[in-house]
Amino acid sequence: MQPGLVRALLPASLLTLSGLVSSPAPRGATGAGIAAEARLVISGRVIDSATTRPVASAQITIRDTQLGALTDSAGRYRLIIPQHAPGTELTLLVRRIGYHAVTRVIKPTTDTITATIALTAATMHLSEVVVTGTAVTIHRKRLGSAVAHVPLAPGPSAAVAKLTRDEVKERARFARHDLDPGNTEGYDVIDENPFLRAATTPRSTFSIDVDHASYSNVRRFLSGGTRPPRDAVRLEELINYFPYELPAPRGEDPVSITTEVAVAPWNTAHRLVRVGLRGRPIDVDALPPNNLVFLIDVSGSMEAENKLPLLKAAFRLLVNELRPQDRVALVVYAGAAGVVLPSTAGDRKEVILQAIDRLSAGGSTAGGAGIRLAYDVAKSSHMAQGNNRVILATDGDFNVGTSSDAELVQLIEQRREQGTFLTVLGFGTGNVKDSKMEKLADKGNGNYAYVDNITEARKVLVTEMGATLVTVAKDVKLQIEFNPSRVAAYRLLGYENRLLRDEDFRDDTKDAGELGAGHSVTALYEVIPPGAPDADNVRGSDPLRYTRDAAARPRAGSSELLYVKLRYKQPTGRHSKELTHVVRDEVASNPSFDLMFASAVAEFGMVLRDSPHKGKSSLDSAIVRAERTRGEDEYGYRAEFVRLATRAREILARDAVATRDRF
Repeated sequence: MQPGLVRALLPASLLTLSGLVSSPAPRGATGAGIAAEARLVISGRVIDSATTRPVASAQITIRDTQLGALTDSAGRYRLIIPQHAPGTELTLLVRRIGYHAVTRVIKPTTDTITATIALTAATMHLSEVVVTGTAVTIHRKRLGSAVAHVPLAPGPSAAVAKLTRDEVKERARFARHDLDPGNTEGYDVIDENPFLRAATTPRSTFSIDVDHASYSNVRRFLSGGTRPPRDAVRLEELINYFPYELPAPRGEDPVSITTEVAVAPWNTAHRLVRVGLRGRPIDVDALPPNNLVFLIDVSGSMEAENKLPLLKAAFRLLVNELRPQDRVALVVYAGAAGVVLPSTAGDRKEVILQAIDRLSAGGSTAGGAGIRLAYDVAKSSHMAQGNNRVILATDGDFNVGTSSDAELVQLIEQRREQGTFLTVLGFGTGNVKDSKMEKLADKGNGNYAYVDNITEARKVLVTEMGATLVTVAKDVKLQIEFNPSRVAAYRLLGYENRLLRDEDFRDDTKDAGELGAGHSVTALYEVIPPGAPDADNVRGSDPLRYTRDAAARPRAGSSELLYVKLRYKQPTGRHSKELTHVVRDEVASNPSFDLMFASAVAEFGMVLRDSPHKGKSSLDSAIVRAERTRGEDEYGYRAEFVRLATRAREILARDAVATRDRF
């Protein structure tokens, strides 16, 4: 987020769950005790009771206050209580998905307390299989114990003797989430973009994508010790999870274009071209008023700790960023849909928070009815000059009423034309309908994020609030034309589900992506220059008999590598405007940190996908390059990526050993 976009945030080590900097003193600190109140600091670590390893992202709260903290990667936490009467009891509540909650009563007699808290693993209602070198650990829904172990004799020959080859393959498929009968998560199949010959297919046209869901979803799998499904890894969403330092628009247009050319790290005979866009940042004081409708799934599938409880905590963060001119309504759906809170002014935070706190899960999922009702509520309080938006929070498991993708898309498209956009927040494990949620957000002129922990909720709803909620340009399309004399072939990394026909570029009736305030978007192309060793290996159609554009012939011999065209509409506009940008055939000798970091993320994604175009990609090189180009890393996102890539390396190495031992 750019400076001034939202209010100053608390340090990463200190999180007030309601978003408040200060909070009331604990109950019991009354009368004369108040006069003697002093600052109290509680710190320590949260560990696993069985392994004594640190537990990251554990949530520590002080009962009867709004104070809390999250543990860091080393399990450390630090709580600061501005006022506390010595001798007054405090109750710490410690929670982490996958562990039993723990309460610890303390009675501080000094102003500094150190407490190490051990959490015990809970029975997990997951749907996955983890294959290790010595056992197949099967996690199925609602097992009586935490896991069921199927021991294998040590050594490759003994293992194969115990299991037939087909059985081993079947269990390996379970480990990849290809065939788990308890896992109903849904992902659209991704057929990776191939290399295309510039001589016969010189143009590449696509809609921008500002979604980040794939990155946090991949993080969820890797944090759980499992390689993510191949189709859950969308390169463009991994790359665009991170903020990049791009120049802001200077003129009247709400978007800027920046380009850069470097050597492709995974194939030094190729080039890597970056096309970067940035939306105009808007200071929080200048943001338009918000007319928001929280549409919350409270069906039975949302009972788990990482669903409705996390969802409620996420919305509390957003509520505390609201201003008096903002309005919020709350609609829920399960077996039926209903209005829990009519449109309410943003400064009535207690009323809104109480409505959220009362939510509980149960029943089936009438998602279609809920969406229809939420749009009706938004329409009834429509702001002509404001940001009208429905924020849908769900696992996407619609099973009652209007449930087909086609019906929901039609409904959402109708309402977006009336000026109400849609943001989708995904939650949970085991039945996440990723493909459906992505499609709904795309058709609703909004964005889709997957929330796997409270830190991600803060990123989406607080840190990047402007980009999440305020659209500065809609139907943003890019068309890149490659110069055949400088480019033998090219490949767009990602955006497979955002491709457009060349003729769609100027068609204002074709829907495309939206760009939020201060948002940055990066697209990467891998380019094969003429004369490269593999330039002749790229398949293509027969050469054209006639030149498509005779006027372009003189430019073919120029120093231009490619030509960028961008079209966008104003948020309420119907006609698009075009911007252009020329990219010279000049390879940077000292590429920017941003381009090199983005290339590391792309390499990470290609390895996870086992891409046929990964070249010499490896997690080792991605980790080294990402570590070297972390830069200032204000929010620690890049440091987290290094840790995540390291975790992926461990998992892939483990799986390789397990596969080798079994075959």
